[in-house]
Amino acid sequence: MIVVKGALEAVLELCGGVQLGGEVQPMDEMTRAAILQAAEGMAGKALRVLAVAIVHNRMLEPSRGYAPLEGQANFVGLVGQLDPPRDEVREAVADCRAAGIRPVMVTGDYKATGMAIAQALGIARSGDLALDGRELEALSDAQLERDLDRVAVFARVQPAQKLRIVEVFQRRKEVVAMTGDGVNDAPALAKADVGIAMGITGTDVAKEAARIVITDDNFATIVTAVEQGRLVYSNVRKVLLYLFSTSVAELIVLLTALISGLPLPLAAVQILWINLVTDGVVTVNLIMEPLEGDEMQRPPTRTGERLLSRKIFRRLALLTPAMAISTLGYFVFRLQSGAPFAQVQTETFTMLAVCQWFNVLNCRSEEHSALTWSLFRNPWLVGGLTLGMVLQALVIFAPPLNALFHTVPIPWENAFLIGVVASLVLWVEEIRKALLRRRKRRSAGVEARPYPGDAVNV
Repeated sequence: MIVVKGALEAVLELCGGVQLGGEVQPMDEMTRAAILQAAEGMAGKALRVLAVAIVHNRMLEPSRGYAPLEGQANFVGLVGQLDPPRDEVREAVADCRAAGIRPVMVTGDYKATGMAIAQALGIARSGDLALDGRELEALSDAQLERDLDRVAVFARVQPAQKLRIVEVFQRRKEVVAMTGDGVNDAPALAKADVGIAMGITGTDVAKEAARIVITDDNFATIVTAVEQGRLVYSNVRKVLLYLFSTSVAELIVLLTALISGLPLPLAAVQILWINLVTDGVVTVNLIMEPLEGDEMQRPPTRTGERLLSRKIFRRLALLTPAMAISTLGYFVFRLQSGAPFAQVQTETFTMLAVCQWFNVLNCRSEEHSALTWSLFRNPWLVGGLTLGMVLQALVIFAPPLNALFHTVPIPWENAFLIGVVASLVLWVEEIRKALLRRRKRRSAGVEARPYPGDAVNV
């Protein structure tokens, strides 16, 4: 006796009869329809359906495959397997959608099974479609591209069809991440913008074709990786914003003084101190910023968008003038007050340093206020700011360093005034952030339109 199990449509092709109660009856159209209806009902409950058939009194030669069995097998029944998704997957799918990532299921399961699972996970929504391999083959690329927004599940697809799905998404300028574990996934994994192989169940071929290997085979890990990737990208932009704004402000102060015929506000060694020490103790620390908490609610970065985006330049247009006005304005004010030039230069030097301390707080977030306790979530930055303040105090008040850095001690009341004036850059940015949050709250009730560069995870 030969026992055959597999996909229902494949097993039915081998069956010429059906075994009922120990008796074999011919496989007629009514019986076939009843079997298909039963399979649909099981698949609708998210069960993976296998068909079982037997062949009596027959030897099978492996070299000839299954062809000799066509019409010789007798259908026995269906087996439904329940493989429930992990609890965290539904939440991960919701995070994807909030982040502008559209998950799509490509499965070898029965179409109804895939659709039921997709609906349970939130991958498929009301009005979404499921296509199996045969239906997909019947569609032209233009027809598939037309319906692509509504297709949430591709079932019973062949390796070439997986590759085709990826290519159609890419023709629409989508960023495609493809997950897979088998040899037949390798072409699609290699073609996708980001191929993701499973580290536990994945074959060596799949791992070689992919760019990323997930060691725990958990979809939620992919979402976490996206979140961490956005954090790294965001932190790099924060550092660029800080360095550009402070450097350009310093340049504006010096050039304006030269053009205006004023004495230099900073000595050469003080400029060196600002660039190496004041910046150095906070720049690396800024890139250690933790998650802000809303990374997965932000739209994806558009493909080809520059690291120095328009948003950064708009912020530079506020931050840079604020620091330059505070520093240069204070310098002119103190010169006109008749204070000794050494003291004026020391206070201007300190003013620029304090402006940069306030500015690094600004750069921690594009939207969230700097006037919260969140600063202490980054102990590296707290430590860097503390170290910078201690070193600045030593340069000003330690006699051995006064001669080296051309500084003199400054009165404490002037130190307070410096802090107040230098805070201009903080308040300018706080006003911008408050207006941005207000605008977002007003638009929160408006239904968001699909983002033109939505990423797609297949």
